[in-house]
Amino acid sequence: MSKNIAILGITGRAGSRIATELLQRGCTVTGIARNTAKAEAKPGLTLQQVDATQLDALVPLLRGHDAVISSTHFAGGIDAATAIAAAKKAGVPRLLVVGGAGSLEVAPGKALVDTPEFPAAYKTEALAGRAFLETLRAEKELDWTFISPSALFEPGERTGAYRVGADQLLADANGKSRISMEDYAIAMADEIEKPAHSRRRFTIGY
Repeated sequence: MSKNIAILGITGRAGSRIATELLQRGCTVTGIARNTAKAEAKPGLTLQQVDATQLDALVPLLRGHDAVISSTHFAGGIDAATAIAAAKKAGVPRLLVVGGAGSLEVAPGKALVDTPEFPAAYKTEALAGRAFLETLRAEKELDWTFISPSALFEPGERTGAYRVGADQLLADANGKSRISMEDYAIAMADEIEKPAHSRRRFTIGY
């Protein structure tokens, strides 16, 4: 896969693993972060230090890319309107977003973030993620995809195996909802290589 991909939030746990996966597949990657000092230099990776929430500073860095991936925090990171505007102004045809699990349904019409047991510490981030998705769903021009991980989303093993769902939280045979960041990176790269979820959210898990 020979594509030129920009990643917002390159120094984060998800962003760095997505970059590794894309580089292994032959892509060139532009990694963007407020502080790139924590990013590991790799062949095919260009680092750009900028605050992604600053539209005028971001647009020039995105020009010439085949897709941009937003992997910043929802609370305090780039918002959906800015991400959409940046992609459009830069002429980037695709926006892919590292989503959250909080907006996934655990019952018809009931999101995980709205359940009593949802951890209070993650609620602000989860609600911001849901608002980001709602803004994307109103966007009819840009080709966007929002990829929600399962509930437990942490560094782990790269197995190469994952299941795909739509808007409902996935769980394994033991009732656990999880995906490693390494396998999530595979799913992100697969979606870039063979687009299957244009203007849609999907989720992945074991």
